[in-house]
Amino acid sequence: MTSEPPPTARRRFAPRRLVAAILLCLGAYLALAYALAPFLWKHFEHQRAIANLAMTTFTALGIPGDALNVGLEGSQEDVLCSMNAAGWSPADPVTLKSSLKIVSNVLLDRAYAQAPVSDLFYQGRREDLAFEKASGKSPDTRHHVRFWMAVEAGDNGEPVWLGAATFDKGVGISHYTGQITHHVAPDIDAERDLVASDLAAADKVEDIYETSGIGPTLNGRNGGGDPYFTDGEILFSRLAKGCQAHFIEPVVMANPPAIHAKNRLWRWMRGVLANSE
Repeated sequence: MTSEPPPTARRRFAPRRLVAAILLCLGAYLALAYALAPFLWKHFEHQRAIANLAMTTFTALGIPGDALNVGLEGSQEDVLCSMNAAGWSPADPVTLKSSLKIVSNVLLDRAYAQAPVSDLFYQGRREDLAFEKASGKSPDTRHHVRFWMAVEAGDNGEPVWLGAATFDKGVGISHYTGQITHHVAPDIDAERDLVASDLAAADKVEDIYETSGIGPTLNGRNGGGDPYFTDGEILFSRLAKGCQAHFIEPVVMANPPAIHAKNRLWRWMRGVLANSE
């Protein structure tokens, strides 16, 4: 017949069990959050050429800038032609003249469809192409996207362009530097989706698919300190060659089951985040 341990022994063992339980839970959390979830949520089955690339741009000061959230497949000529057909105008280069013009047009509430955008850097160079789409009369608010040619020949043999699409909701002061800048709206997925839907509506897209970007992000900050949230996916549009009209509905390629489940959860969370703004 075994005897019960004395009460003092039980009291001595209890804290040890509590510490062990806490350490076990902490270990499980770290394994799930930093190993399993990122592993499950990374997928490049439609464009393996970008699997090892960074997914964030930088400002001229080296501050992390906009997240990459949109992608294109096609030649530079096809990108220029397709974006124009979709209603997006190429942005003017940043010069003294264009800078003074955007300031005066904002102050006087005048249109400037090709207003310049500030430079961001990816792979050590500024954007190759930049486009915008008017939202109001003046460039105080606007949709815009910057593109970099990231891979000369991707999985399908075509150039691969990675882009950062955001919505300028108004002119203000950078939270980091105090410089005059545009503040961006936090839902950058909405801008990513707008680029893809405009291209598809212009009959310039053959296929649509997703790859991993920066991953699910609730409290990101861009180069001006503005908050943003994203499901972390890059939405790709494979452009019709030669900028030909593609009247057939684009083929939407399926995601892996884990990504599909994550995106369903994010759609609910996105609504909560949008309502909290």
